[in-house]
Amino acid sequence: MAGARPQSPAGLARRLVRGCWSAFWDYETPKVIVVRNRSLGVVYRAVQMLILLYFVGYVFIMQKSYQDNETGPESAVITKVKGLAVSEHKVWDVEEYVTPPEGGSVFSIITRTEVTPFQALGACPESIRVPNATCHSDKDCAAGELDMLGHGLRTGRCVPYYHGDIRTCEVSGWCPVEDGVMVSQFLGQMAPNFTVLIKNSIHYPKFHFSKGNIARREDDYLRRCTFDQASDPYCPIFRLGYIVEQAGENFTELAHRGGVLGVVINWDCDLDLPASECKPKYSFRRLDPKHTPASSGYNFRFAKYYRVNGTTARTLIKAYGIRIDVIVHGQAGKFSLIPTIINLATALTSIGVGSFLCDWILLTFMNKNKVYSHKKFDKVCTPRNPSSSWPITLALVLGQAPPPPRQCSGDHPLPSQEVPQRAGTGLAVRLPQPQPTSAPSEQMADTLHQGAEQGLSNTGPPQDPKGLAQL
Repeated sequence: MAGARPQSPAGLARRLVRGCWSAFWDYETPKVIVVRNRSLGVVYRAVQMLILLYFVGYVFIMQKSYQDNETGPESAVITKVKGLAVSEHKVWDVEEYVTPPEGGSVFSIITRTEVTPFQALGACPESIRVPNATCHSDKDCAAGELDMLGHGLRTGRCVPYYHGDIRTCEVSGWCPVEDGVMVSQFLGQMAPNFTVLIKNSIHYPKFHFSKGNIARREDDYLRRCTFDQASDPYCPIFRLGYIVEQAGENFTELAHRGGVLGVVINWDCDLDLPASECKPKYSFRRLDPKHTPASSGYNFRFAKYYRVNGTTARTLIKAYGIRIDVIVHGQAGKFSLIPTIINLATALTSIGVGSFLCDWILLTFMNKNKVYSHKKFDKVCTPRNPSSSWPITLALVLGQAPPPPRQCSGDHPLPSQEVPQRAGTGLAVRLPQPQPTSAPSEQMADTLHQGAEQGLSNTGPPQDPKGLAQL
């Protein structure tokens, strides 16, 4: 017998392409196999239960994934501060200690000042806080030199300082400089009783929903109420001391050095509920880094100008205070069919992870994994003429052997047993072996067995009254 010639690379390539093309048009459908294994069943149900609890408890109940959401509402903030304070030298009203006066979402309340009064243009000693400002003679001061951290243009003279035996370089500018005759005033004793009105209104354009943080009442409710989250959530009038306390700060220390506090208004609204359930929630915290000594605190400078005897003069004020930033954010949600369907489909698909995990355990780690593999995977070829399946059914009913099944193209023939040919006939009956991947019913198996026995026991010509063998 001549040996088979090796195929050329082109032939192998064509065979590979035909195989891929044929496999592309195959249809795969899952086969249901019941494995009676208690351990595997416990794993399967446990995984399904965990996935179900995750989607029901977290995704749908906590995250409300069945809703359509909108974040970042359109917001408007109006603020107003009221109160009086008394320092060592004067009485302070709102127009003096609140800046800017417009009442926006960011404002400052002055709690301590360092005042340098009666400054006028002239020549005076430089501050000792400026680097290289001290001197011993005029040679140490270069005329015309301008220090960006100083207070003016150096004249070239070394003059005595405002107090003590120190000498500094003379400068031309607003005199006296800030450290010369500074007067400090503290407002922190009465500042905790200042009241701050924060009026806020929000709008969610996607849901056409608007609401404010003030109760709709026609009486003088706002004149006699203060904020309380439980009893008066719609009275946004806060004591300044309450804001500082809720931010976890010491008022005296904060008023002395200054700081930045944030008032956060959160509007998380479930629009599936009544509008009255959409309530603002307030939180307070410090925004500036108080534990960094180089940049701790908050202060700024401004001046008040006036004329004395035809000469322009000013009062320089270095103000320390509490800056308040009102921050508004939130999220609104309402039931929508599209996210509900998407999340339900995701939940149902994720439950299949349990089947995938158990299949992997079954086909990898179980003792009879090869048996399970043969039972799970079958290849079935559809006959070219589907109507020709009726002779097989009729043969089984009459107790005769069915015709041999057609093999898939490219597959090896299934092992079979041939019945010896009868003399005078050219008919050979091929009995197919039971496939490991199919599970025929007991009635069908008995019929096949009886038909095989009848075919083997007859010594005469095969009985074929209907002519089925020719089919």
